[in-house]
Amino acid sequence: MDKTASEDNVKYNDPGYGVFKQKFKKITGIDLNSYKDQIHRRTHMLMQRWGLKDKEYEKYFETIEKNDEKLREFLDYLTINVSEFFRNDSQWWRLRDTILPDLIKLRGNKRIKLWSCGCATGEEPYSLAILSIVLGLDLHTPVLAVDIDDGAMAIAKKGQYLKRQLTSVPKDYLARFFTTTDGENYAVTQEVKNRVTFKKMNMIEDRFADAFDLILCRNVVIYFTPETKTHLYKKFSDALAPGGYFLVGSTEQIFEYKSLGLENSGSFLYRKPISAAGRA
Repeated sequence: MDKTASEDNVKYNDPGYGVFKQKFKKITGIDLNSYKDQIHRRTHMLMQRWGLKDKEYEKYFETIEKNDEKLREFLDYLTINVSEFFRNDSQWWRLRDTILPDLIKLRGNKRIKLWSCGCATGEEPYSLAILSIVLGLDLHTPVLAVDIDDGAMAIAKKGQYLKRQLTSVPKDYLARFFTTTDGENYAVTQEVKNRVTFKKMNMIEDRFADAFDLILCRNVVIYFTPETKTHLYKKFSDALAPGGYFLVGSTEQIFEYKSLGLENSGSFLYRKPISAAGRA
């Protein structure tokens, strides 16, 4: 073990840091113990950036608790709420051209239940909502978008974005589903907003709904420990309807997918067998 790793372990095991994590969970619902060392390293790096010394955890917590801007900065630094519309666009065109049409054919109707888990500032669920409009999915089955971060969801609900966040949006989609006054700041149309329902959720602790046809959880689970990952993947598998698909991030892979009752359906895509127990 190198010197840096050894020093990190001392910090992470400090009783004061343990108390900090307990208090932090009480005000945010986020259990830092479920995350890998990368998150703990960021926690301490931000502590140093704010001019706090080692072991000044009480002062660190008070800074976060009493200052909403500092809490926002802390959460953003930990979760990296950076995204864009149709991120990794080839995955989205596969959803549009193959996966969603396959689900429509399987269900025999256009009432497809969609879920964006870890929706951050809204680019992913709105992208999914745009595809639901393009494919004529039923308006009465909106995209469920969940996140634990109130600040990120507040931004998402406004539906306002910078031009650089729309670089992967096709020109015809940009003209149809966005409005702009200056060519730099864009807003999603009300038609798109109406297709998304936002809800706060702690996905580690909260109960999932079920019978989803498509679940997107991309670049979220990578921050968790292996034990927490397995726990979440099992919950996602249980939340899928037979024949439903689960799409993860382009840096993620579920090695134990068979034991979770899933099939591999291509790069970063898994499916619950159609022969699974009847749909809820």
